[in-house]
Amino acid sequence: MPAILRLLRPGDWTKGVFVLVPIVFWLAGEGRTVDASIAPAKVRAAFMAFVAIGLVASGWYALNDAWDAAEDRLHPTKRRRPVASGAVSAGTASIIGVACMLVGITLGFRVGNAAGWLIVSYAVLQAGYNLTLKRRAYLDVATIALGFTLRAVTGAVAIDVRISVWLVLCVFFLTLFLGFVKRTCDLVAAQREGGGWSQRAGYGDEQELQFLLAISACMAVLMYLLYALSDHAKSLYGAGAAGLALLTPFVLLVVYRFYRRARRGLSDSPLEVLRTDRTALVGMACFVAGTWASLYWPPAKQWLERLFIA
Repeated sequence: MPAILRLLRPGDWTKGVFVLVPIVFWLAGEGRTVDASIAPAKVRAAFMAFVAIGLVASGWYALNDAWDAAEDRLHPTKRRRPVASGAVSAGTASIIGVACMLVGITLGFRVGNAAGWLIVSYAVLQAGYNLTLKRRAYLDVATIALGFTLRAVTGAVAIDVRISVWLVLCVFFLTLFLGFVKRTCDLVAAQREGGGWSQRAGYGDEQELQFLLAISACMAVLMYLLYALSDHAKSLYGAGAAGLALLTPFVLLVVYRFYRRARRGLSDSPLEVLRTDRTALVGMACFVAGTWASLYWPPAKQWLERLFIA
């Protein structure tokens, strides 16, 4: 992949899927009863918000790489980043980063004023993270999780629907867990390779990270299950909500595989996980297929209605 393209980390755009979560669940619930001409416009707005958030995130990736190049050169894997390796100059990365953010914010306002201001808020939050919060233990990862939560809220605002508090909590705790997975991956990899790199936020104790991983993993799985069993989910999806609850073992399986990779110091990239971890891939595929069947396939809903008490 060309160095400038790697600078923007297009693989990490998969994390922007949280922007699309509201449209997926809206189509399965309220979207079934609206005029057929409304849905395409909402889908288009959701994808525009997805691209806008992705551009702002890529802009911050580029700026962050330019600012942290000297530190990244001490890390066993981060030293391969475009700026740290010398493939792209810090000045070029900064210009590209600012340009991406401006384009992303402009596109956000094309979706709507509320979506545009949420994307501005996301950019400001990332500024706070890069300037100071990334050096504060727990606050660094909590800021990242809040950024992902803003993505989900932006996706809901873009299509003009209300979002469930359960969904917000699910996104926050899941991404909090993934943030601690990344910190653990970095720490284990650095300890294995040696060198002078250390965590900015001071995560030097692996036992501390194990505690944070365990708490955030439990909360992520619990929030998903509570959402699936909530009256809100039942009112929207009927018997399909029970199907979502039955998918909890697959959620737990994928969470465990990410935890296992963290303990081994392997990459936490979602694309890398899908490419190298077949168990996680099967778990994700089963969850996606089960979600689709529970929400969109009438025979599955009929079977769930006959099997479980309402």
